[in-house]
Amino acid sequence: MKNLFYSKTLAPYIFCTPFLLSFCIFFVYPAITTFVMSFQEVIGLNNARFIGLANYKRLLNEHFYNALQTNTIYTICTVLVLIPIPVLFAVFLNSKRMKGTTFFRSAIFVPALTSVIVAGVAFRLIFGELDTAFMNSLLIQLGLPPQKWMMNYGTGMMLMVTLTAWRYIGINMVYYLAGLQNIPEELYESAEMDGAGAFSTFWHITLPLLKPIIIYTLTIAIFDGYRMFGESFVFWNEGMPGDIGLTIVRYIYQQAFQRNDMGMGSAIGITLLAIVLVINLLQLKWFGLFKKEGD
Repeated sequence: MKNLFYSKTLAPYIFCTPFLLSFCIFFVYPAITTFVMSFQEVIGLNNARFIGLANYKRLLNEHFYNALQTNTIYTICTVLVLIPIPVLFAVFLNSKRMKGTTFFRSAIFVPALTSVIVAGVAFRLIFGELDTAFMNSLLIQLGLPPQKWMMNYGTGMMLMVTLTAWRYIGINMVYYLAGLQNIPEELYESAEMDGAGAFSTFWHITLPLLKPIIIYTLTIAIFDGYRMFGESFVFWNEGMPGDIGLTIVRYIYQQAFQRNDMGMGSAIGITLLAIVLVINLLQLKWFGLFKKEGD
């Protein structure tokens, strides 16, 4: 028995067993259960009735379309912010000519350590509806009318995107800094000897070699954009007039936990999984990750 446990053939399986068990228990089993539940009317803990595609038919309503629109706009806005800005920050802070790089790296990364709830409370105070709130008092001093930031779709979207950008720009910057430090200096020296300018070097050397990290951060940004919940909940925790701030995950929360309609919530979750999967597969295909070498 002792020789069996010390076997080089069996050892890898022993070490992998805890991960496989946790993966099956906490991911595979819930995913299968959610898929099955999406075709059921869940009446009680051990009482469910098969109803076919009824939950998916109920899913096609105005609230789901509003949530899908909000998530799509939010995801596009965050992608436009969380990729180019961190890349530029990383390029500047990776430069040897830049002074105080340690301070600026820390200052930009620190917001990532803040909880979305804590940061959201601060943002709610800054963008409050009262005239004494910081942003409204600033607008009044500039001769502009105060705004009800969380009662308008455009300003509400701006609040969510700003909060996300403030928290995640530092994380993406660290990813790009790691990628930049793996680019050989000889490439930049050769480009400089050939008379290439800063923009040309950035476009033809830096960006192509950062492509794997850009694809990774884009994939994560799309996934996080469509599963966003905290930013919505912290601004509209009591109600959302006109579905302002309603996201797909927030809609799952409403149906599954507030209204105790687990079948409907499961159908929304499976639909969200399909949407994110299709979008990410399309963008990965567009970047050529499914091409074989030599194609």
